[in-house]
Amino acid sequence: MVKLGGSLVESKRLAAILDLVGQARTPLVIVPGGGAFADAVRAAQAEHGFPDADAHRMALLAMHQTGMMMAALQPRLRLVETLAGIKRLARGARIPVWLPLKLVARDGRIPADWSTTSDGLAARLAERLGRVPVVLVKSCRIQKRATLATLARDGVIDPTFAAIIERARLDWRVLGPGDEDELAALLKVPARADAPAGARARKAGRRGPAARAIGRRR
Repeated sequence: MVKLGGSLVESKRLAAILDLVGQARTPLVIVPGGGAFADAVRAAQAEHGFPDADAHRMALLAMHQTGMMMAALQPRLRLVETLAGIKRLARGARIPVWLPLKLVARDGRIPADWSTTSDGLAARLAERLGRVPVVLVKSCRIQKRATLATLARDGVIDPTFAAIIERARLDWRVLGPGDEDELAALLKVPARADAPAGARARKAGRRGPAARAIGRRR
């Protein structure tokens, strides 16, 4: 499970990350963040005062917009809405990009407010798919080897993510700028032929459980 934060668009890292994803040699599911689309929902709610439940559904649709953009930019990505669709695509050469509205609307274990962002939704989907590992890819580096409690306190991850990770005992990582080699290793992307042998060895060896923490956005 790889959640690609919507802030990757503004940080100009999206193309490079999608290139890595497109080379993946291990089954994975992409969960898109809402990014600027979700920010627009926050701004509209602040101006017009509609309820959190409605803002929540609008933010889910913001994730759909980001997911559609990612699929348009990377040929291996395919949009899916159901668990069956995810499992079917994951068995082939295509990479599913999850559009969350349909599943989340029927999930009573997801708070319908801003306490849940795409971080928490990625954890919940991982739980529902059979406790698969979760990787969050974000844009702002903060503290290395941070705990869930620290990340939640600092607003790096949402409270729902922390709760689900602990409840389901999921393996997790949070990666940011400079951690592309670690992401490549997790995706089993082949090392470049022109890379120094030492660099390839370091890339293959960076698989420990410690988190690389970075900023947060839906």
